[in-house]
Formats: sequence, C-alpha cells, structure tokens
Amino acid sequence: MTALRPDLEAIAQMIEPGARVLDVGCGDGALLEYLVRERRVDGRGIELSQQNVNACVARGLSVLQGDADADLAEYPSQVFDFVILSQTIQATRAPSVVLHNLLRIGQHTIVSFPNFGHWRVRLSLLFNGRMPRTEALNYAWQDSPNIHLCTITDFVTLARQCDAQIEKALAVGRSGIPMPMRFEGWGPNLIAEGAIFQMKPARRQS
Repeated sequence: MTALRPDLEAIAQMIEPGARVLDVGCGDGALLEYLVRERRVDGRGIELSQQNVNACVARGLSVLQGDADADLAEYPSQVFDFVILSQTIQATRAPSVVLHNLLRIGQHTIVSFPNFGHWRVRLSLLFNGRMPRTEALNYAWQDSPNIHLCTITDFVTLARQCDAQIEKALAVGRSGIPMPMRFEGWGPNLIAEGAIFQMKPARRQS
C-alpha cells in the first residue's frame, strides 16, 4: 500500500482506531483502505464515479455508487463515529445541505477543501483577470468540477450556520503538510492553500 498524501495522513490521524467511518466521495479508496487496514475501522464509502467504485471494490472495500447531494438524506442520524468529506464539498450542488447531513449522520465530521482565498489566487485574479489555476485548483474554468469555490472564512461561516462546533482546524501549505490553524488576523485565509476541519454538532441534528 502506497503512502498517503500528507493531508490524507492528517485526516487518518483524526480517526479513532476501531471507529465506524463513512468516507463520502472516497475516490479510488486510498484513504479508506488505509483506515481499514491500519486503523482497523469499520469503513464504508460513497463515490459518484463508477470507475472509482470499481477501484475501491478491487481493494476489497465496501463502497457504493452514490451522490452526496442526493443520497446522504437517506442515512439515519448518528450512525457513524466519523464522516469524511475530503476535497469534495466545493463540487457539491448544495454545500449547506450536504454539511447538515454530514453533521447529522456522524458523531464527528471531517471536511477538507482548497482555499480560494489564498494570496496567489487573489493576485492571479487581480493581475490576469482570469480564473486562476493552482496545484489545488488545477482546472480551466470550463472543465472544473468545482462549482462552489470558497475561502476558509466562508467555510467557518457556513459551519456556524449549520450549528457545527469546530474541534480541530488545520491549514494546508504549499508543501501539503497540514499545520494547526490560528484564526487571528489575516492568518490562514491568506496563506493556506487548503484546510481540514474536524467538527461535531453543537446540538443534535435532525
């Protein structure tokens, strides 16, 4: 099994051994496989791409084809210890509804995303007048799956609107190595290329 990307490794370290885990938008299953084998979790996955679902099944993982926007509402409340949405919320049609469902389904929710407030993105828009391309947002605008680009500040506001309590926040730098996030001043919204948040419901979701 190949080593995980630094951001996925950071997410894995947030997961308690033996936990019940749902990985939403699990891609080819790299993170979920690591959690099942190394953290001994009871892991399940949802993935939109049939090709990725097939790759997950080939790894021996329990993954179903599904859409975060449409299918999370069918899950019962508080059935998982951890629900993960890695690099996917910006590609959903209704991020607030998706986050509400994640918080309802899991005791803890982990969300990661690229930060559109990074200084390189701002400068690219300012000087080029075109949608920027970075390592974290490496698509031409017409080919991008990202339909709701947000900044770290935007996400913190959304989390509060969804009654989420932020338990841990990590800023992902250009090296890909996550560091503890501080919210003072300009902070991570300007210098972080991405972010990882661990949250729990501030009150029971319904």
